[in-house]
Amino acid sequence: MTGDPKEVYEVAPMPAGLSEELTGYAWARNTIGQAGGTVYRLHGKPGAPDLFLKHGRNTVANDLVDEMVRLRWLADHVPVPIVTHFVSTSDEAWLLMTALPGETAYQAIEAHPANRVAIVDALAEFLRTLHTIPISSCPFTSNHAHRLGLARKRIDAGLVDEDDFDDDRDGWTAEQVWQEMQKNLPLAPDPVVTHGDFSLDNLLILDGRVTGCVDAGRVGIADRYQDLAILWNGLGEFGEPLQERFLTRYGISEMDRGKLLFHLLLDELF
Repeated sequence: MTGDPKEVYEVAPMPAGLSEELTGYAWARNTIGQAGGTVYRLHGKPGAPDLFLKHGRNTVANDLVDEMVRLRWLADHVPVPIVTHFVSTSDEAWLLMTALPGETAYQAIEAHPANRVAIVDALAEFLRTLHTIPISSCPFTSNHAHRLGLARKRIDAGLVDEDDFDDDRDGWTAEQVWQEMQKNLPLAPDPVVTHGDFSLDNLLILDGRVTGCVDAGRVGIADRYQDLAILWNGLGEFGEPLQERFLTRYGISEMDRGKLLFHLLLDELF
C-alpha cells in the first residue's frame, strides 16, 4: 500500500487504546484509496512495521466494517493486509492494518516499461488464484443484482460523482449510465469470489510479483467480469496490447463485450 504520502501533524482524535498503540510513529496522509474517509501511513518507529490506518464516519464507517470482516476472511486465501486493531462506534470507525511491501501495479507499470508484460502476467495469475477460491466458502454477496440495488440508492441520494466518469461517458448523468446498463441485462451468471475493485491502484507489486491486494470492502461472490472489466479498463491507459495480454494470460479467448460494458458502467456509480 503506497501512494503519494503527505506528512501530517494533526490527526483526528482516536480511541485511547489505539492512540497508545501508535505512539512513536510518524504520520503521513495517503492520497490513494480514501473512498471518502482518511488514510494514513504510519512509519519510522524503530523496530516496528509500517502500518496503515483508515478512519471514517457515518457511511464510510460502515464501509470500514465491511472491509475489516472481508480482510479477515480473505487472509486465509490470498495475501492481504492483516487487521491489527479495529474500533467502531455508532458513527465512526478506525481500521489499523499492516502495510504490504511494494508499489502499486499502476506505479510499477508506469515506472518500468520494460517489465510491463511480466507485471500484467503476474496480475493475471493473481486474479486466477482469487477466482479459484471455492464460492461455497465465501459468506459475502456482491453480485450484480445486489450492486444494482446499491447503485440505485446512490443515484437517488445524489452520491454519484458524475465528474469522475471515464472519458467514454464524459458529460453523462448517473441516470444515463443507469439506463445504458439496462440494455445489457439480463446477464448469464458466472459466479466466482471477486475482489470487487480490482484496479491497478489496489494491487501491490514487488520484484515482479504481486504481494497482495488492498481495499477489500467489496469482496464477494459476483461474475468474474466484475474484476476483469476494472483491470482491463485500467490497462487501457498503457495500450491495447497489455489489455489483450491480460485477458489471454487469465484465460479469456473471446471477451464478452456485453458483460464488460455492463461492469464498466456499474463501476461508474461507485
